[in-house]
Amino acid sequence: MKATVAGAPVSFGVFELTPEGADTVSADEMGAALQAAGYRGIDLGPVGFLGRGADLRARLTRFDLQLAGGWVQLPFSDDEAFTASLPDLHEALRLFADAAELGPDRLPLPTLADAGSPERAGNPGRGAEVDPVDADRAHRLHENVGRAATIVRDAGFEPTFHHHAGTFVESPVEIDAFLAGTDVDLTLDTGHLFIAGGDPVAAVDRWGGRINHLHLKDVDLAELRRVLAAGGGMAEVWSSGSFVAFGRGDIDLAAVMDAVDRRGFDGWIVVEQDVLNAPDVSIDAFRADRTRDQTLNREALRPWA
Repeated sequence: MKATVAGAPVSFGVFELTPEGADTVSADEMGAALQAAGYRGIDLGPVGFLGRGADLRARLTRFDLQLAGGWVQLPFSDDEAFTASLPDLHEALRLFADAAELGPDRLPLPTLADAGSPERAGNPGRGAEVDPVDADRAHRLHENVGRAATIVRDAGFEPTFHHHAGTFVESPVEIDAFLAGTDVDLTLDTGHLFIAGGDPVAAVDRWGGRINHLHLKDVDLAELRRVLAAGGGMAEVWSSGSFVAFGRGDIDLAAVMDAVDRRGFDGWIVVEQDVLNAPDVSIDAFRADRTRDQTLNREALRPWA
């Protein structure tokens, strides 16, 4: 089975940091754009954005999309906060179960991610300097990831873990430690790896046997470095336009995809072009730009998927 390409609400400016009340691309507009461009799946986005129960299944069916996965952020290194956050995991798993009733070829992968800390979120790529991971924190993080993975597996799904800038699993060294300390496989995110100083092609060679999900981004490294050098955090990265359409940034897409292909990867490739829509841009213009870019992104992947 070949890898299958999905889109994501974050590529249309819809994710957990979208300002409340902001004018956004609707779920139906997004579904129609992804279907027209030839995507086969979509990521969950904020819980409830695509609907729940019969409404979720009807939307996926209408646009011939499968649910690829979905972001579940939990404070893994804080035992008390982690336990208090478990209802969020159970709520997300109910939506995965709703979608799975359609009998998709591939089950969605609940995408676990660490919540990090304010210090780390404000200093992406520099986490080890501002808020290091000691042995106790690493142990608690790995133990709680194991607890979450058991819940996910008991619900009938296989988890994946998303390394992410601004969290306690950010750098290649921290990813190595995570993989050594847990049995949960990895969502490789090319953009967040760039932020943390990693190389996506080397990452596929290094962790290929543990990669079960792929978030594929292109990055304008000059813009990214400008934002980080100015002291910007993740909010500034997302709003800066650092994540660009394939071919407009610095990722060697062919080299990454050839490396993925050599590994026989047959999971989901989720195209993510994280963006926050500026308040002074009309939603119609923003929607048109997002739709154009996601069409370009899908076409760029045709040689492989």
